[in-house]
Amino acid sequence: MPTLVDELFALCGKNPTDYFCYAPLKSSCQYFWDDGTVVNAWLDPSDFAREVEVQTAVPAERVLGFLQKSARMYDITADVFLFNSLHKPANFLRPGHRSSMLRLHELDVFTTMHKKNRAWFRDPRIVQLFDRYATYNGSNPYKTPATLNIIPHLEHNTGVYFPEKGMYHIVDALYQLALDMGVVFHFNARVERILLHNKKVEGLQVAGEKLAFDQVVSDVDVVTLYTNLLPDLPFPKKQLKLERSSSALIFYWGVNRRFPELELHNILFSGNYREEFHHLFDTKTIAADPTVYLFISSRAVPADAPEGQENWYVMINAPENVGQDWDALIAQARRQIVEKINRRLDTDLEPHIVSESYADPRSIERDTASFRGSLYGLSSNNKFAAFYRHPNFRKGIRGLYFAGGSVHPGGGIPLCLASAKIVDSLVNEE
Repeated sequence: MPTLVDELFALCGKNPTDYFCYAPLKSSCQYFWDDGTVVNAWLDPSDFAREVEVQTAVPAERVLGFLQKSARMYDITADVFLFNSLHKPANFLRPGHRSSMLRLHELDVFTTMHKKNRAWFRDPRIVQLFDRYATYNGSNPYKTPATLNIIPHLEHNTGVYFPEKGMYHIVDALYQLALDMGVVFHFNARVERILLHNKKVEGLQVAGEKLAFDQVVSDVDVVTLYTNLLPDLPFPKKQLKLERSSSALIFYWGVNRRFPELELHNILFSGNYREEFHHLFDTKTIAADPTVYLFISSRAVPADAPEGQENWYVMINAPENVGQDWDALIAQARRQIVEKINRRLDTDLEPHIVSESYADPRSIERDTASFRGSLYGLSSNNKFAAFYRHPNFRKGIRGLYFAGGSVHPGGGIPLCLASAKIVDSLVNEE
């Protein structure tokens, strides 16, 4: 992600450090299992590999070999699948694309992430650790192709960074850059329709007024976009037929004491991972023992919480919103999360939660216009999922482009930035 952000500022002729500063973390995440095992994913791959060996007896060389394989897969896929359009035939003629095609057999497309990880590691805890990367785009490690094992490369080989003022610093920096480049923002101005004429973008309709534009870039979930803003265009029906990504249930807790045993990023693993994903994607409910992600930004930005206290972002994966009894599911999940934290930290958390709010698939759908609250549009629970994602343009319509998590190449901040990079190249071509 830092490389993409730096590149964006450089393209604009600006010095990134005038807008945005970030620093590497000493550890990408701390992992907890119910048997008492704790593994810290240290920034240096060798230190991380040794940590795994000490805590689980998985040989360090095995971990490093896995990360080297992940790096090779990334080298094959990055230029082809992540930073260029998959839907422009001309891209298939590029020399880098041809060389990558000759190495496709290395991408493990025809096996699942879990099967590949289980074959690589004998310890189920480390299999689970690397299986969790499927959730980075809302997918199921028991279904998604092992190609997604490129993700650990980005976290363990290239490093993990934290913006100086927290994640929203990225937004502030991009906003300030845009202002300096002459961009005009119109906040609280709801777009009602994208206007087309003779298969070309004509402009936008905002509050009943027609505004002329030659080019429109949308980062709205494509299902919402076609339904509300492009109702006259045929909808890509495959977007509704394929399995959607997971959503999330997030508790925002103010905690009136510090927990020194926790790091900035923490994962408390489920005791039955397969069962957890069965609930997420098959029964559309929440398992009795969900994996808990616990993020405490005040560890990196002390001003985010009062002195001696902490701000907790506590998230579990949740299914898409298909009309479940969310109030009951949320109450049940909250009890299970608190009990899990109590067991793992040997504490009584409830008296220390002094403020609380939450987000769930309903509010995520309402507030972000993400269809059914899915965080990443389509899941990658299919070996052809990359090709099923909506392109970054609409064939036959000039001047209309798509960015964001529901289109190619996928969700999450790095891939959303990559989609913007692709749109930039498409606009320049036109």
